[in-house]
Amino acid sequence: MIYLDTYDSPIGQLSLASDGIYLCGLWMENQKYYQDKLEIRLNIKTKSAIAKLTERLYAPEARCHPAFFEDARKWLDIYFSGGEPSSAPPLRLRGTGFQEEVWAILQNIPYGQLTTYGAIAKQIANSRGAETASARAVGVAVGRNPVSVIVPCHRVVGSNNSLTGYAGGIRRKIYLLELEGIDVNKLSVPAKGTAL
Repeated sequence: MIYLDTYDSPIGQLSLASDGIYLCGLWMENQKYYQDKLEIRLNIKTKSAIAKLTERLYAPEARCHPAFFEDARKWLDIYFSGGEPSSAPPLRLRGTGFQEEVWAILQNIPYGQLTTYGAIAKQIANSRGAETASARAVGVAVGRNPVSVIVPCHRVVGSNNSLTGYAGGIRRKIYLLELEGIDVNKLSVPAKGTAL
């Protein structure tokens, strides 16, 4: 069974999803890819179950506040008050093997620090014993991170220090980076269509 909850944050209402043990989803209002492959992320196998879940996502009366969301709520409280949470709540991130590899790297980006899509691609190439990996493919995987904020995809920028791509929107990305003490004046917003 999938449980849903909401959290009111400075960047808008966040939707949380849990399987009763692990946090498996955290999305912002109007986030790009919000429902992209939601059935895989939440391990739902039938079309009717997917339709019911989608209906529940938009029905406030269906939201619940069970105890297993408390770790996520505490983490978010600390984070949005300007603190650095000590550890993430228990997570279950489902995706392709490549996506899960990228998401694991995201979880190791230190608070208040940045990395690039290219650096992640290089790390993946090294771990696989390959010469290269695609920064663009990394960007696609980063954009489909199922647990925004807690899995810090906002800490990834383009190789030219551009604030390229963020499924929650560039303004939210800037807010999160500033909250962590990153000087966003050293970063640029790319023109539409600019590559990673």
